[in-house]
Amino acid sequence: MSEPPFSEVLRNATWSDHESAEDESYLKALMAGRLGPEAYGEMVAQHYFAYVALESASRSLAADPVAAPFVVPELYREEALVRDLETIYGSGWRSRIAPSKPTLTLVARINQVATWPGGYVAHHYTRYMGDLSGGQFIRIELEKIYGYEPGGGVDFYRFDGIGSLPRFKNDYRAKLDALPLDEAEKRRLIRETRLAYLLNTEVLGELARVTRPEYAA
Repeated sequence: MSEPPFSEVLRNATWSDHESAEDESYLKALMAGRLGPEAYGEMVAQHYFAYVALESASRSLAADPVAAPFVVPELYREEALVRDLETIYGSGWRSRIAPSKPTLTLVARINQVATWPGGYVAHHYTRYMGDLSGGQFIRIELEKIYGYEPGGGVDFYRFDGIGSLPRFKNDYRAKLDALPLDEAEKRRLIRETRLAYLLNTEVLGELARVTRPEYAA
């Protein structure tokens, strides 16, 4: 029997971590419409700090043969997140947001792996593929809940520059399958992906803690 493609191995190895991230009470409350715009903005703010770090790593690794296929400026989220934060909090948004302790841990880890292409790919996969998959369902629901339109509010989930989402995701999996890594490095990348899921889940857990009084009222 032939070996399964690495994209399939990676997905299967991290599926339980992915499901755990989806099961967070903050997301459940958000998708049920029980949170006000500023409580939703708390998540947008934490995304902002994480993506500034991830996209800084992306630019620094643009010439690396392992990382380069995953350096896709059309995916960058920082500008969209700024538009969303301006819509939610107004022009003084920068003074209204701060990274949580779990977000600081996530950002520190992204910065640590910024010189390790495999680690960068692990965090890239965890974030962007999630945004392009379940994130699209989140966008549709948030548009209904808050009435946001293109131009700010949920622009984080809009990827107008990449064309067909299914085609892009298939191409992304092909890039994973073509990674020039030996088995030991692939296992290391899988471990880092699981850690990335854990760190992102902890960010959601903290969001649940700080917003619980609102949706428990």
